Amino acid sequence: MRAAIIGIGAIAKMHARALGDIDGVDLVAATCRTEEKGRAFGQEFGCTWYGDADAMLEAERPDFVTVATPSGAHLDAVLAAARHGVHVICEKPLEISLERIDQVLAATRQAGVTLGAIFPQRFNPVVQAVHEAAAAGRFGPLAIAASYVPWWRDDAYYGPGRWQGTKALDGGGAVMNQSIHGVDAVQWIAGASMPDLAPGENPVESVVAFSAVRAHDVKRLEVEDTCVAILRFKNGGLGQLLAATSLYPGQMRRFLFGGRDGTAEILEEQLTTWRFREEAAADAATRERFGGVSSTTGGAADPMAINYSCHTRNFADFITALRAGRAPALDGLEGRKAVAIVEACYESARTGQAAMVRESPR
Repeated sequence: MRAAIIGIGAIAKMHARALGDIDGVDLVAATCRTEEKGRAFGQEFGCTWYGDADAMLEAERPDFVTVATPSGAHLDAVLAAARHGVHVICEKPLEISLERIDQVLAATRQAGVTLGAIFPQRFNPVVQAVHEAAAAGRFGPLAIAASYVPWWRDDAYYGPGRWQGTKALDGGGAVMNQSIHGVDAVQWIAGASMPDLAPGENPVESVVAFSAVRAHDVKRLEVEDTCVAILRFKNGGLGQLLAATSLYPGQMRRFLFGGRDGTAEILEEQLTTWRFREEAAADAATRERFGGVSSTTGGAADPMAINYSCHTRNFADFITALRAGRAPALDGLEGRKAVAIVEACYESARTGQAAMVRESPR
């Protein structure tokens, strides 16, 4: 398959490396407005640089594109792909508001192209093990599903000329950008324990949240660097979110899932707790497989200190779906869910009231 990339920011190199690890995929082109950066990227990855997405799509006719622009520019990139009838997979978040995401969903549906989302934590084997346990009912009625992202970003990360921390292109701060991986994993795993949910239905009913700027220049930073939130799931379970870029020196991401029949805890790639009322034959092997110390800090202080192997699996699932003529497991409706929860967090923090999570218009 012929692939192309729209947007040559830092994450684009991770996309290029991930695609390069998949048999039968050829990265043919990439686009950005800066010629020097574009030509350097093209030389590094053996593809052609274009200064315009429409020109690239018209000339190269790729089978699919990946979107690696700043978050608030995803809409324009996806619309370009839809205009040219090209399948598209988009880096998290799909866009920075539900209004813009619903435009993305409508445009790709009308054009008849496949839309995939990128949430690599869904393809993290240890997270998948917990998801499978939730789907099998091993926790019993899920009481708690929690994500803690106690990260650090220095002042330069939010400095002049950077799109990070701006409302227009980041759409939010620690929740929308850094913690959204945890938000998605929490709702995905909690949703697995709710077999009565309709396809695309969000398992989170409502949110209570507080946000603040605690470690950066409040006059410069347009969004939060710290947020805590409580989630209420539709089955009565509760969730917790901690999202921060304000905690020097930064610690690894943590997950906690549990109920009356069992508990699982994850520290980045390490399974620190895997205990159930009824032990299964495979539990000892699961503890052995994932019990070692995590090999990555997962971006706790450095946004590029991320193992791209989960991106590779994310892309591979999308490509397999394209070849089979079916929707990917992580499609646009799935990608929408995390942003719906993030928007509810921001609404609650703004109003001081609980906020309902908005479902997708059908």
